[in-house]
Amino acid sequence: MASVHLLLLLLLLYSSASAARGTHSPAPPQPTPHLRFKPTNGQFKILQVADMHYADGAATKCQDVLPQQLRTCSDLNTSAFLRRAILAEQPDLIVFTGDNIFGFDSSDSGRSLNAAFAPAVSAKLPWAAVLGNHDQEGTLSREGVMRHVVGMDGTLSEINPTIMVSEIDGFGNYNLEVGGVRGSGLGNKSVLNLYFLDSGDYSTVPSVYGYGWIKPSQQYWFQITSRQLQKAYMSKPQPQKESAPGLVFFHIPLPEFASFDSSNFTGIRQEGISSASVNSGFFTTMLEAGDVKAVFTGHDHLNDFCGELTGINLCYGGGFGYHAYGKAGWARRARVILATLEKTEKGEWEAVKSIRTWKRLDDKHLTTIDQQVLWCKKSTSKHALIT
Repeated sequence: MASVHLLLLLLLLYSSASAARGTHSPAPPQPTPHLRFKPTNGQFKILQVADMHYADGAATKCQDVLPQQLRTCSDLNTSAFLRRAILAEQPDLIVFTGDNIFGFDSSDSGRSLNAAFAPAVSAKLPWAAVLGNHDQEGTLSREGVMRHVVGMDGTLSEINPTIMVSEIDGFGNYNLEVGGVRGSGLGNKSVLNLYFLDSGDYSTVPSVYGYGWIKPSQQYWFQITSRQLQKAYMSKPQPQKESAPGLVFFHIPLPEFASFDSSNFTGIRQEGISSASVNSGFFTTMLEAGDVKAVFTGHDHLNDFCGELTGINLCYGGGFGYHAYGKAGWARRARVILATLEKTEKGEWEAVKSIRTWKRLDDKHLTTIDQQVLWCKKSTSKHALIT
């Protein structure tokens, strides 16, 4: 009942703010995007890192590795894999999807966070993070972990949106806009929208067991944000007929991840879907918003598949960290997401044309596997190149 009252209050506040601006008032000017597509190839690449489970560095031993690896394997292997993946892929953004540290085994959460994200910071690449269910189990509270993260170098993470900072559940609900190529017709618009949400840790409802879920206040924030982004994208200058594609990142998978079997996904499912025991309806919320093309989670380390359900791809990152349960002989892995712009015959960059993904394995050759197209735009431009 409290959640219902909160949602009604947020609706009232938003309606009042909209009325104060005037029904036909133009949208406020959008801030300059921190992120942009490359002018050289019209691409934007994301490296997803799921479940590092970092603790105390060299003193923290690995789990579920081959016997010959046990003596020398530690958190440092996780750091080495991250550095290798960054060098191999040269991403434009690194996204950490929770359980970044394993609080129970960390003697100092702040120090563990610094060490876990150090390869991203050293590479001087922008990065963003959300929380999992283990990040807050050490010397910092859940809010404390997120406050530490947002204070680190290079991060684009936020604790919560400023307009709803005290009303929204969780810590780490925010969005990032990826601008078109500078100087192009869409250079001042976000052509790819990234949403980050705190999927919680464990249920706080006594009668409900298991993991947390995305709450009504978070879903309402997502709806408002998606609506505003779509309105800006389809408004002058250079109005677009369709919304810019959106990608969503959080830790705990939705119940809908259980909708697939080996006949309709790409990748591997080696364990159950550890979602919340209740369905919060967030999948339906995304479906109704209309802009989300894919969701990326972690949590279940032995699942690394992507499957499409009603137009939305549901993807696991696969287990990344060595101080996390895994499977001996089954390589740790990272997911890569690549968005590519459409280019006209005149050589002008336009909107996002396709979104692809693949995985990198932490083996001798950093093997690439499971390349697939998640989404492809049906071109409406008579000047667009067919590629």
